[in-house]
Amino acid sequence: MISILFIANRLFSTMSRQGPRPVVVCGPSGSGKSTLLNRLFKEYPNTFGFSVSHTTRKPRPGEEDGVHYNYVERDHMEAAVANGEFIESATFGGNIYGTSKEAVRKVQNAGKVCILDIEPQGVEQVKKTDLNPILIYNNPPSIEALEQRLRKRNTETEESLKKRLDAAANEIAYGLTPGNFHKIIHNVDIDEAYEQFREYIVAELKAQEAAGINICW
Repeated sequence: MISILFIANRLFSTMSRQGPRPVVVCGPSGSGKSTLLNRLFKEYPNTFGFSVSHTTRKPRPGEEDGVHYNYVERDHMEAAVANGEFIESATFGGNIYGTSKEAVRKVQNAGKVCILDIEPQGVEQVKKTDLNPILIYNNPPSIEALEQRLRKRNTETEESLKKRLDAAANEIAYGLTPGNFHKIIHNVDIDEAYEQFREYIVAELKAQEAAGINICW
């Protein structure tokens, strides 16, 4: 007997092949991902749509529900993950993060290229789907530079900062491992990093357009 979950996954797979390939951006917190993405969205306001992730952590000052993250209770998220409602999910710093199928559908239904900002665990899970994502890793100049950026935010305790830096070291090792990503951006100078980031993505989209995929410019 075919399960409802199997049918839902097949339906999602069919939908995912209809539009342009999603773009996965990975990199430690504080590595400059948000700056790169904000510039890309500003330059191409009609082309990209951000997949808003879910998380069980509490909002930081200035963060808005449904904009920065969809903030949910842990038991609700665990149930949704178990029910197959997420493409990927991972535990980071004691909190669960994940990308729901519905979040990606919303972007695709708007005719835009879906951007996913996810952790290495999530990247590995997305690779196993038929989304065929463009995988980009954003590498910070050094752990020391990363620590300085995180301290300037004034959003971390010493304990949470240590957890983030430990996780960042593992993420950097994963990001720099050959074969894990299509493109590695060394984010030392933000302007140079953005030029590389934009040029790579635009070239990929133009290649898809040449192959008959509709891209909204």
